[in-house]
Amino acid sequence: MTNEKIVYETAVTQTLNQHASVRKFMDKPVPDDMLDAILEAARRSPTSSNMQTYSIIVVRDPETRQKLAVSAGNQKHIEQCDVFVGFLADIHRLGIASQMHGQTLAKSLESTMVATVDAALVGMSTQTAAESFGLGAVMIGGMRNQPQAVADLLGFPPGVYMVFGMSIGWPADNAVSADLKPRLPQALVIHHERYDQTDPRPLIEEYDAQLAAYYDRQNRNQHSAAWTGPIAKRLNSPARPHLRQTLEGMGFRFD
Repeated sequence: MTNEKIVYETAVTQTLNQHASVRKFMDKPVPDDMLDAILEAARRSPTSSNMQTYSIIVVRDPETRQKLAVSAGNQKHIEQCDVFVGFLADIHRLGIASQMHGQTLAKSLESTMVATVDAALVGMSTQTAAESFGLGAVMIGGMRNQPQAVADLLGFPPGVYMVFGMSIGWPADNAVSADLKPRLPQALVIHHERYDQTDPRPLIEEYDAQLAAYYDRQNRNQHSAAWTGPIAKRLNSPARPHLRQTLEGMGFRFD
């Protein structure tokens, strides 16, 4: 009898385990055919009841990307990447499909959530596929800073908003460190059968220290409580308090 542990690994798990956000890119184009292959693979992502309540918008024009960068809080990598891709919650098509059968789309919190989740799933698949080709990418939640301005710039109809964007390109030489950012301990995020309500603070404190050590190695001065400190400071007031009112004006509902 052997106690040798079996290692389960595929090209997909290797890609996921090597993930790191990339914000610095080479001045080298992403081939159109490669991008098409990435997006076509991503379109096989799961979608609720086959409603496919998402759209993808590809932006290469430098002037448009510069304006998007401003909307996202002046994130320069949107200008510097070769391709910007936006992942959109899209219930516009559902309304048209309903009209084709003499019905009216009943907008709700559920339809808003389904469209947002659909966009998130296809976005994650896009990033994984891009990284499998050796490309680098970073997701950009800052596109929700000014959702109406983004919609106006890119010509969205009612019932469409950008959930997040993604900068994609070939990583610069110093863009990716072999020292990957640690994640929360598995025991905190994976539960079996029932949610484990054991006091999480000891493990969270361990993670604070582990993340602080990582930032020290990256020469980035951070709070000694490197996870809980920034979270406590950042989330002591509602983020993007305008978002609900703006999205309701764009054709979504939250009731």
